[in-house]
Amino acid sequence: MALFIPTYFSPISQYSAIVNANEIIFETQDNFQKQTYRNRCYIYGANGKQSLNIPIKHKGSSSGRKKTKDVLIENDFPWQKQHFKSLQTAYQSSPFFEFFEDDLLVIFNKKYKFLHDLNIDTFLFVADILDLPTNFKQTSSYEIETKNDFRNLSIAKKGYTPEMATYTQMFDDKYGFLPNLSILDLLFMEGTNSLTFLEEIKINLP
Repeated sequence: MALFIPTYFSPISQYSAIVNANEIIFETQDNFQKQTYRNRCYIYGANGKQSLNIPIKHKGSSSGRKKTKDVLIENDFPWQKQHFKSLQTAYQSSPFFEFFEDDLLVIFNKKYKFLHDLNIDTFLFVADILDLPTNFKQTSSYEIETKNDFRNLSIAKKGYTPEMATYTQMFDDKYGFLPNLSILDLLFMEGTNSLTFLEEIKINLP
């Protein structure tokens, strides 16, 4: 088994660990943390690395903590429209964007209440493209220690970036290769060849 935090169009590192896992378990009992990929992903925009952030409702429990599975999305902002437009602007001329555009629109047109549900749908979207098993388990209690613990791959600020080969990116002639962006960056550039790329990355968490 391998334990992961469900994140928003997860970084390449997380999908590398997922494709090499025998069994996927998603942590649902953790407390929400800021500066993670739970509600953000990074793409390659015309000005370099660009963050797509999902606004969330910050009203927490009396202790100030809230489990990630209970986090509500703030839908008073047109974040879905903005995110999809950003993806179009960055990738509409990429080799594979048009192949995935319609299925992406399903996610960006669906109204989500809980962040967890959105993140699971992004996982299913990617798993379908890469022909990965879509069956997974979810924790019923918080796992303090476990083997094959990849939950730290959800950390965005000063998080772990594995060594990886390069692939052609949309604006690498301006800013060079940017590693460990959202899985979407790899999919739009490499299509189904992304699976081989992910299989060759070695995840060695500190």
